[in-house]
Amino acid sequence: MAKKQLVDAYFRFLNLAQAVQALPSVPKLDAAEERLLEALTAAWHAGRTLTVTETMALSAAGAPATVHRKLTRLKEQGLVSVDETSADLRIKTVVPTRKALAYFEQLAACLDEAKKR
Repeated sequence: MAKKQLVDAYFRFLNLAQAVQALPSVPKLDAAEERLLEALTAAWHAGRTLTVTETMALSAAGAPATVHRKLTRLKEQGLVSVDETSADLRIKTVVPTRKALAYFEQLAACLDEAKKR
Protein backbone atom coordinates (compact mmCIF):
# COMPACT_ATOMS: atom_id res chain seq x y z
CA MET A 1 0.00 0.00 0.00
CA ALA A 2 2.91 2.36 0.65
CA LYS A 3 3.93 2.18 -3.04
CA LYS A 4 0.47 3.32 -4.14
CA GLN A 5 0.62 6.28 -1.74
CA LEU A 6 4.03 7.23 -3.10
CA VAL A 7 2.82 7.00 -6.70
CA ASP A 8 -0.29 9.00 -5.81
CA ALA A 9 1.87 11.69 -4.20
CA TYR A 10 4.07 11.83 -7.29
CA PHE A 11 1.11 12.38 -9.59
CA ARG A 12 -0.36 14.98 -7.23
CA PHE A 13 3.00 16.76 -7.45
CA LEU A 14 2.96 16.61 -11.26
CA ASN A 15 -0.55 18.06 -11.37
CA LEU A 16 0.35 20.85 -8.96
CA ALA A 17 3.59 21.59 -10.85
CA GLN A 18 1.70 21.79 -14.15
CA ALA A 19 -0.71 24.26 -12.55
CA VAL A 20 2.22 26.41 -11.40
CA GLN A 21 3.83 26.23 -14.85
CA ALA A 22 0.58 27.40 -16.42
CA LEU A 23 0.51 30.59 -14.35
CA PRO A 24 1.03 33.75 -16.43
CA SER A 25 3.83 34.88 -14.10
CA VAL A 26 5.88 31.74 -14.76
CA PRO A 27 8.12 31.78 -17.85
CA LYS A 28 7.25 29.22 -20.50
CA LEU A 29 10.14 26.78 -20.85
CA ASP A 30 10.59 23.95 -23.29
CA ALA A 31 11.99 20.63 -22.05
CA ALA A 32 15.63 21.47 -22.89
CA GLU A 33 15.39 24.86 -21.17
CA GLU A 34 13.86 23.22 -18.11
CA ARG A 35 16.67 20.62 -17.94
CA LEU A 36 19.33 23.29 -18.39
CA LEU A 37 17.83 25.53 -15.70
CA GLU A 38 17.55 22.55 -13.34
CA ALA A 39 21.19 21.54 -13.96
CA LEU A 40 22.47 25.09 -13.46
CA THR A 41 20.43 25.66 -10.33
CA ALA A 42 21.29 22.24 -8.87
CA ALA A 43 25.00 22.96 -9.33
CA TRP A 44 24.58 26.41 -7.78
CA HIS A 45 22.57 24.95 -4.88
CA ALA A 46 25.40 22.46 -4.27
CA GLY A 47 27.83 25.38 -4.01
CA ARG A 48 29.29 25.14 -7.50
CA THR A 49 28.87 27.91 -10.03
CA LEU A 50 29.27 26.79 -13.64
CA THR A 51 31.11 28.81 -16.23
CA VAL A 52 29.59 29.36 -19.66
CA THR A 53 32.11 26.84 -21.04
CA GLU A 54 31.09 24.22 -18.46
CA THR A 55 27.44 24.95 -19.19
CA MET A 56 27.99 24.39 -22.91
CA ALA A 57 29.43 20.95 -22.10
CA LEU A 58 26.31 19.78 -20.24
CA SER A 59 25.14 16.83 -22.29
CA ALA A 60 21.76 16.72 -20.53
CA ALA A 61 20.78 19.94 -22.27
CA GLY A 62 21.80 18.92 -25.78
CA ALA A 63 24.51 19.87 -28.25
CA PRO A 64 26.67 22.93 -27.45
CA ALA A 65 24.88 25.08 -30.04
CA THR A 66 21.53 24.11 -28.54
CA VAL A 67 22.79 24.82 -25.02
CA HIS A 68 24.00 28.26 -26.10
CA ARG A 69 20.63 29.05 -27.66
CA LYS A 70 18.77 27.82 -24.56
CA LEU A 71 21.13 29.71 -22.26
CA THR A 72 20.43 32.88 -24.22
CA ARG A 73 16.68 32.31 -23.85
CA LEU A 74 16.99 31.71 -20.10
CA LYS A 75 18.96 34.93 -19.83
CA GLU A 76 16.36 36.86 -21.87
CA GLN A 77 13.62 35.53 -19.59
CA GLY A 78 15.50 36.75 -16.53
CA LEU A 79 16.11 33.27 -15.10
CA VAL A 80 19.91 33.35 -15.22
CA SER A 81 22.59 36.00 -15.32
CA VAL A 82 26.00 35.70 -16.89
CA ASP A 83 28.58 37.41 -14.70
CA GLU A 84 32.26 38.10 -15.24
CA THR A 85 34.56 36.89 -12.51
CA SER A 86 36.70 39.50 -10.81
CA ALA A 87 39.86 37.42 -11.14
CA ASP A 88 39.64 36.89 -14.91
CA LEU A 89 37.24 38.94 -17.04
CA ARG A 90 37.36 36.28 -19.77
CA ILE A 91 35.60 33.79 -17.48
CA LYS A 92 31.85 34.20 -17.24
CA THR A 93 29.76 32.32 -14.72
CA VAL A 94 26.10 31.42 -15.05
CA VAL A 95 24.03 32.17 -11.95
CA PRO A 96 20.32 31.59 -11.34
CA THR A 97 18.43 34.80 -10.63
CA ARG A 98 15.95 35.46 -7.87
CA LYS A 99 13.21 34.76 -10.42
CA ALA A 100 14.60 31.25 -11.04
CA LEU A 101 14.89 30.56 -7.33
CA ALA A 102 11.29 31.73 -6.82
CA TYR A 103 10.19 29.30 -9.53
CA PHE A 104 11.90 26.40 -7.77
CA GLU A 105 10.42 27.54 -4.45
CA GLN A 106 6.97 27.27 -6.05
CA LEU A 107 7.76 23.75 -7.26
CA ALA A 108 9.07 22.82 -3.81
CA ALA A 109 5.79 24.04 -2.32
CA CYS A 110 3.97 21.75 -4.77
CA LEU A 111 6.07 18.83 -3.57
CA ASP A 112 5.35 19.68 0.04
CA GLU A 113 1.62 19.95 -0.68
CA ALA A 114 1.60 16.64 -2.57
CA LYS A 115 3.21 14.88 0.41
CA LYS A 116 0.57 16.19 2.84
CA ARG A 117 -2.48 14.66 1.22
